[in-house]
Amino acid sequence: MRKERWGLSWRGWLIVLAGVILAFSAFLLRVYPFLAVTHRVDTNVLVVEGWIHEYAIRAALKEFQSNHYERVFTTGGPVEGAGGYVNDYQTEASVGTELLTKNGLPIESVEMVPSRVMNRDRTYGSAVALRTWFREHNMPVRGINVLTEDVHARRTCLLFQKALGHNVAVGVIAVPNPDYDANHWWRYSESVKDVVAESVAYIYVRLLFFDPPDSARDKKMAEVSRHPIDTQQ
Repeated sequence: MRKERWGLSWRGWLIVLAGVILAFSAFLLRVYPFLAVTHRVDTNVLVVEGWIHEYAIRAALKEFQSNHYERVFTTGGPVEGAGGYVNDYQTEASVGTELLTKNGLPIESVEMVPSRVMNRDRTYGSAVALRTWFREHNMPVRGINVLTEDVHARRTCLLFQKALGHNVAVGVIAVPNPDYDANHWWRYSESVKDVVAESVAYIYVRLLFFDPPDSARDKKMAEVSRHPIDTQQ
């Protein structure tokens, strides 16, 4: 007795192959602009991730000078190679402050907000440190713009939003890397590594990352006990 066996014909395999090629092409064209998003909100508070390179620091200075910002906050945990938290001045937040002032930002306009977190949740730890600083200094805000580097932007925005809560609008500014063409990022090994790593990290944050219970509880209590005011007034 012969058994029937179903399979794709050569035309079917061509259709499947064409679908795979189209899907891959769509990924190449859309993933970079999806990750490297820029979306500003109306605020006078600019947050600069302290780990960014000097080209992005210069972009941060230009952003501050060309808009109506009143304060700049630098964030970040222990610098790489320190072996963990040593003191506030050996953090990326401190490095970012130093680079900003060296490039012309008035020292009175910048505030260093260091984090002690040095693990896979460093960005979230930096956002929590900023949230804590706002509370301790009685500075409720309605919105912030976070400046970071290219494909890190989408995940940064999501993590800051998780930490600050829905009462704070979080905008993000992605500074493009001058070392490669963003429209043809797949031609450069550095950008391929960055895009793949950030794609995986974003999926992790979107699907598997949750606020630690204590942080979530503290955030809820702070939102109930205080009503944010617009710092632009």
